[in-house]
Amino acid sequence: MSTRRISSVARVGNIAIGGDNPIRIQSMATTNTNDTEASVAQAKRIIDAGGELVRFTTQGTREAENMKNISARLKADGYPQPLVADVHFTAHVADIAAQYCEKVRINPGNYVDPGRTFKHLEYTDEEYAAELQKIDDRLVPFINICKEHHTAVRIGVNHGSLSDRIMSRYGDTPEGIVESCMEFLRIFRREQFNDVVISIKASNTVVMVQSVRLLVKAMDAEGMHYPLHLGVTEAGEGEDGRIKSAVGIGALLTEGIGDTIRVSLSEEPECEIPVARKLVDLIPECTRLRQEAEASIKDDTITLTIPAVEYVAVPQQQTEQEVWETLQLTAAMSVGALLIDRKATKLVILAERFSPSDLQSLADSILQAARIKFTKTEYISCPGCGRTLYNLQDTIRRIKAATSHLVGLKIGIMGCIVNGPGEMADADYGYVGAARGKISLYRGKVCVEKNIPEAEAVDRLLQLIAEDNQ
Repeated sequence: MSTRRISSVARVGNIAIGGDNPIRIQSMATTNTNDTEASVAQAKRIIDAGGELVRFTTQGTREAENMKNISARLKADGYPQPLVADVHFTAHVADIAAQYCEKVRINPGNYVDPGRTFKHLEYTDEEYAAELQKIDDRLVPFINICKEHHTAVRIGVNHGSLSDRIMSRYGDTPEGIVESCMEFLRIFRREQFNDVVISIKASNTVVMVQSVRLLVKAMDAEGMHYPLHLGVTEAGEGEDGRIKSAVGIGALLTEGIGDTIRVSLSEEPECEIPVARKLVDLIPECTRLRQEAEASIKDDTITLTIPAVEYVAVPQQQTEQEVWETLQLTAAMSVGALLIDRKATKLVILAERFSPSDLQSLADSILQAARIKFTKTEYISCPGCGRTLYNLQDTIRRIKAATSHLVGLKIGIMGCIVNGPGEMADADYGYVGAARGKISLYRGKVCVEKNIPEAEAVDRLLQLIAEDNQ
């Protein structure tokens, strides 16, 4: 059985993350952060569903300032759970948010470095050191504000928003992802600021798992033990999003890695919470099943046998759909690491109550989530947040309805440019919010049409795909 990685403890408002504390579950609001009423109402739904932290996008000064009102309203209504501000591109916004939120997330890829443009940059060692000094000069005042207000920090690295500086020196690699994080961590440690949580996320489960493992080794080598937040970003929606999340997050949880998690689904944020709760509750069973599955490997095939008790025992009186979801999560979580590590590339699932065809379909979905075998269209879609520039869920439904027959095609559907072009870099096509009511379309990493009216954009995407496949 796995032993949970021992981390330090970060204090985030009225909860502690890391150490021997429970694995914390969180989500992110999709409301406009300037809309206090809607933001408070959605935060309550997330918390009522079991969320222990709620994150809001704070893309500007107004949003950061309004976190004070959102926080005050929630606390007055008996909701003391910590609020997290999510900051990209504008470092001074983090300084403001740190005065009103229990935690601030900063992204090393765009905190000081400019947004990613996929340009290769050449640096001498002296020039590279000068760029690191810019980070130091900007980060230390922020750390001092956090110390003054007892505000925790999440260093949140996204595969899709690594800076051109990191990409140019380390490439699009787990090593580059980890170094992006370590540059910031070294400054926090030097400044003796310890209320830090780290996340490394990617839409590619293999990259995500390899990067987190590598980060743990890098921290251990430098005597660091900060708590880790886990998530597969842009996982999608429905059963594909759940399976993809279970493969990536579950692979690490069954290795004892992870102190807080978020399942990023392109659905209402409160829908993420029960899925995350199941993943945490399933850790003991899936750790055991992982060991049994590894012992079963023969002729490059995993045979995963799941006793009925494993997927009907908790919670009691589940509907048939809930039972099926629990089985999906159990299977994906139990074999995720084995497939990511390529200990086998074929999967057979045996379970009572379900037909061989359903179990074969589940096995194919897990193999696709582990990037081994593609048997259907791949959708890389973000969960949405206050930055989202169009109706994300409706758009996903429309694109899926028109493209689900295109086996092996990868389509990125992104609400804004924060992670858009980067996180969907291995997609064949991308649909990205460019401005309110405007969409840009990508072929691979190349933007081929800019600022299309939203009403025309889905049809134009379908036309682009059809033209390329004539």
